Amino acid sequence: MVVGDVTTGTEVLVIGGGPGGYVATIRAGQLDLDVTLVEMDAYGGTCLNHGCIPSKALISASDLAHRAGQAEAMGIHADPATDLSAMVGWKDRITKRLTKGVESLCENAGANLIEGRAAFESHETARIVHGGEGQGSESIEFEHAIVATGSRPIELPGFEFEEGPILSSKDALALESVPEALAIVGAGYIGMELATVFAKLGSEVTIIEQLPDALPGYEDDVTEIVRSRAEDLGVEFLFEHGAAGWEDGSDGITVLAEGPDGDERAVDAEKCLVAVGREPVTDTVDLEAAGVETDEDGFVATDDKARTNMEQVYAVGDVAGEPMLAHKGFREGEVAAEVIADEPAALDYQAIPAAVFTDPEIATVGMTAAEAEAAGFDPVVGEMPMRASGRALTLDEREGFARVVGDGEGGFVLGAQIVAPEASELIAEVALAVEMGATLEDLAATIHVHPTLSEAVHEAAMAADGESIHY
Repeated sequence: MVVGDVTTGTEVLVIGGGPGGYVATIRAGQLDLDVTLVEMDAYGGTCLNHGCIPSKALISASDLAHRAGQAEAMGIHADPATDLSAMVGWKDRITKRLTKGVESLCENAGANLIEGRAAFESHETARIVHGGEGQGSESIEFEHAIVATGSRPIELPGFEFEEGPILSSKDALALESVPEALAIVGAGYIGMELATVFAKLGSEVTIIEQLPDALPGYEDDVTEIVRSRAEDLGVEFLFEHGAAGWEDGSDGITVLAEGPDGDERAVDAEKCLVAVGREPVTDTVDLEAAGVETDEDGFVATDDKARTNMEQVYAVGDVAGEPMLAHKGFREGEVAAEVIADEPAALDYQAIPAAVFTDPEIATVGMTAAEAEAAGFDPVVGEMPMRASGRALTLDEREGFARVVGDGEGGFVLGAQIVAPEASELIAEVALAVEMGATLEDLAATIHVHPTLSEAVHEAAMAADGESIHY
């Protein structure tokens, strides 16, 4: 039976249940707004189901197996056997639990949840096509709408994501067996994280990258440590090469990599992961019908209150542009809901931390020394190498450092770059320092537990202030 069309109304319509969308939904419910969330796939979005959480689960599992097999110096002799199918099953149970948790949180906030695809009909109405055959559609009238449709992997011409050997990051996270050889197109954060996973699980990994180095946007001494560790794992890099095409081979496929002089290298592999970036998902929602404008890259332009050019329509998360980070989406979702509820709220992006979960991890916040100088500051820099950290040595981790950048005149903390185990955790205290306008003296005067990795941040702040003790 086909359900007939009906028309309902809501104060706030949220389109997309990823990090930005579900947080906006929960916050709107907390503020006593009548809110409806429409999700066409799975609550939690790409981050929870096919990105952040699944990849970190496999990173943790593969690292555990690798470290156990490489711990002879600690007196541990082991040869762990890994079962990727079981590992993926464990990962899926985590994502399923968290997805159900997101759904429950939204329901407990009083939201009306609808499974289906939402598209604008005007700046005041949207059409919802329900999921499932014969489920019909309905129209929703809204006072405010929040677009949170997220992003998807960019496809390269000739490397379309279809059933077969060409993989998106989502496909790679669902593999049930380890490829003997894996080609990866792109040495950004997704390519480097998954290269680390599969190299530790036993794949022969080759990365094809058009640029001269991995992880563009990070300083050379940061990327050098991570690239060197990847090479120690057996990862081969073909820099300044583009993926020109692929063809079936006797035992898999051959990916053709073209160099700057037109020379070609053939990379034999079982699978090929394409990880060249992500693009906003806007083709499902018909933004034009609502009068919402996008920029030349397809992202929805917003102001510091997450509003689009149409005052009653907001955009949050990846669809609203760089940096495409889940925690940025969280904050944007909160602000959008609070602005709709007439609460005093605005976005401030000076202290958004970012992390890459490679081996070792990379985490940054605020300005580099070069950026601080370009902005008119007189930067001072302090650094603490991990080889001088007692805790790092007890973890058998010697590579990396914590670097803190301050303003030489006022002493304010301007930023940090950390490449170290647990860098994603260590960056939080510097993000807080930047956000609250703390000084190097404030960080240096804060007593840190010994022995911990966080002491490296403390020591770096002391060094920037000219008072280093342990290095």
